[in-house]
Amino acid sequence: MSTNILITGASTGFGRDTAETLALAGHQVFASMRDPQSKNRAHADALRAQNIEVIELDVTDSQSVDIAVAAIIAKVGRIDVLINNAGVASAGVSEAFTPEQVTALFDVNVIGLHRVTRTVLPHFRHNQDGLVINIGSVVGRVTLPFFGVYGASKFAIEALTETYRYELSQLGIDVVLVQPSAYPTQMYASASQPEDQARTAEYGEIGKIPAAMFETFNTIFSGPDAPIPHDIAEAVAKLIATPKGERAARTVVGASFGADVINDAAEPIQTATVQSLELGHLATVPSLYAKSA
Repeated sequence: MSTNILITGASTGFGRDTAETLALAGHQVFASMRDPQSKNRAHADALRAQNIEVIELDVTDSQSVDIAVAAIIAKVGRIDVLINNAGVASAGVSEAFTPEQVTALFDVNVIGLHRVTRTVLPHFRHNQDGLVINIGSVVGRVTLPFFGVYGASKFAIEALTETYRYELSQLGIDVVLVQPSAYPTQMYASASQPEDQARTAEYGEIGKIPAAMFETFNTIFSGPDAPIPHDIAEAVAKLIATPKGERAARTVVGASFGADVINDAAEPIQTATVQSLELGHLATVPSLYAKSA
């Protein structure tokens, strides 16, 4: 069945491939990005050439989000799926990132996700239907040295996804999380570095480790067994095709670094905690909504 899908951060990487994959599957895809008429014009034109709708949306700008969502609803009447994919990465000595850098990263990865979701949810609630797919990361579960700032934003997405899943289940809305591993995408290649290099230098040999880690990852990414970014698009497509109420809360894609083990270990603890509050019913979409999905 064709659905109307809004995906953020669709100019390159996971977002671009997912938009193309879902469009090929017959869905109506709105591939959103910043500056489709200037900075990302080539990306936008390539998507339009595949009959994919391109819409301007900056997840850090509430007015931009409002205008984009309203335009989609005005054009096709409804949004069925929101894919929160937009994100930026960072790697380096955590102390050396300035507060301004951390603020900017969280504005995209966390507040931006909340901003877009909050704009779409009234529409979903009105329809008593909808699916939110958040793109997190395995480093939202497993902490890697020198990826702490980025990982902190992905840990935050874990909490937001979980709580939204509970709070919206009884309203017919499903919320799930995809946890990708490291893949050779533009986001990884353009990961921000700490601006305070003087502090990095004070770490001596330890401060040189991030560069060595990048060299290792680049070697893996250019090798014959390099991970294939299309895995994420396939995982997202599978979640969309899965009936409401049957979707996994979390889907690890690629090398898990143990995130899958943590997911399995945390699930019964999380369930018991919610049940102790006598809120266990929030963990399941009611059959009334599941059957209508």
